[in-house]
Parts: sequence; C-alpha cells; structure tokens
Amino acid sequence: MKKLKLLLPLLLSLLTCTPLLRAADAPKPLRALMITGGCCHDYEAQKKILSEGISARARVEWTIVHEGKDRTDRNSAYSNPNWARGYDVIVHNECYGMVDDVAFVESIAAAHKAGTPAVMLHCSTHSYRMAKTDEWRMAVGITSMSHEKNRDLVIKRLNSTHPVMQGFPEVWNDPADELYKNEKLWPNTIPLAQAYGEDTKKDHVVIWVNTYGNARVFSTTLGHGNATMSHPVYLDLVSRGLLWACGKLDDNGKPAPGYEPK
Repeated sequence: MKKLKLLLPLLLSLLTCTPLLRAADAPKPLRALMITGGCCHDYEAQKKILSEGISARARVEWTIVHEGKDRTDRNSAYSNPNWARGYDVIVHNECYGMVDDVAFVESIAAAHKAGTPAVMLHCSTHSYRMAKTDEWRMAVGITSMSHEKNRDLVIKRLNSTHPVMQGFPEVWNDPADELYKNEKLWPNTIPLAQAYGEDTKKDHVVIWVNTYGNARVFSTTLGHGNATMSHPVYLDLVSRGLLWACGKLDDNGKPAPGYEPK
C-alpha cells in the first residue's frame, strides 16, 4: 500500500505530461510563401480564398507578398537572392508575363531547381513567357503562350491513381475559366487532367505534376476567376497538390499525420 501511494503521484505526473509530450512531438505547420499580383485577376480576393481554403484542409501557415497590377511588374520578394529560404513550399499565383529579364527569371527558377517545392497556379504558367530562357517553363512543366476565351470548361481526369487526384471527379464542370494552350510538355511532366479546346480542336493538359531539379512541382492552369478558385473541388485539388509537393500526402490523398487542419 505504501509503495502504491508513492507511485501514484508519479503516474499522475506522467499522465498529465503526455499531452505536452505529444504536442512537442507534433510536426510544425508547413511554411508557405504565396507570391501574387500582376495583371488581369482579382488577386486581392484570391489570396484570401487560397490561404484560408488551403489552411482549412491542411496545416499550413502563410506569408503573402502581393504586389503589382501590370504584366511588367516585378515582385520585390524575388530581390533577395535567398528569397525562398525558410519556406517549405512556394505558391505562385502571379501574372507577370512581360518580364523578360533572363537573369531575374532564372534566379526565380533556381530556388526550385535547388529543391524548394512549388505550386504553380493559372497565370503563373504564362508569367515570364517573354524571357528568352526555358528555365521557368521547365519549372512549371508546360510551355504555354496563349489561352482560349473565357468559358465553361469540361475537365476530364486522366489519372485516377495519383494521390493528387484522389477525390477528384472523373468529369468536373469548371465554371467560367480559361483554357491554356499546351505548346510543349517537358519530359518530367505527368498529366493528370485535360480539357478540350474549341479553337484548337484538341485536348490540352490542365492539371499535372512535375519534377524540376530536386523539387516537386504541382501545377494547374485552372483558376482564372474567383468562382473556380473558391470551388471546393478546386481547393481540395490545390491542397492535395501542395501536400504532395511537400511530400506530406499519403497514397489515399490524405494529409500525412500531423499535417491535418487544426
């Protein structure tokens, strides 16, 4: 009995400390940097739609740099040579298509080539397209220089087994979006979904994953308008893409332990 009385405080102490130990062992949230701004899109609303929507689906903390309203603008986040340091993933939702400074563009791509994961959304595919270098296009995974008119798109899933596509419908009617024309798919690109072009009379890949150097890259050309970007199917997709790029998505399309939303 005496021994039991002596052990009881120790047992209570261990039970009390267990939640603290578990909290200490839990992984830190993914640190995401969102680069956004430029022409032609409602980035003021979209930065909120994306950050809040993804954080409702995955354990992510955000730094957002929103600058510029023109195709020729440069986001000042890139002025630091080590601009990607300290982040687990970069979310690109930008439209700086007329920036043609090769050294500047290659310095952006270099951070991903060195291993920083990326999520490339919509006009990020068309950004820096005037620069006479393919490094950004290789990072994205597809070369595209133009798009068809804004209209409803029928998105057809191509890959049902990839973790990013778990839960994505076989056919999704995407409201009022732009179909970006594929000019080239780079060798490490894995197409995940496509849509038919009314102008070109052929299919174009609209969702894919890519490996660029040491980095995983998730990309989609979908997301022109807020109706598309705020759709649960879209936010589910981009959240899975971000987790996949960071190596935190399981084979069933669910966040790895510790990366579920709060």
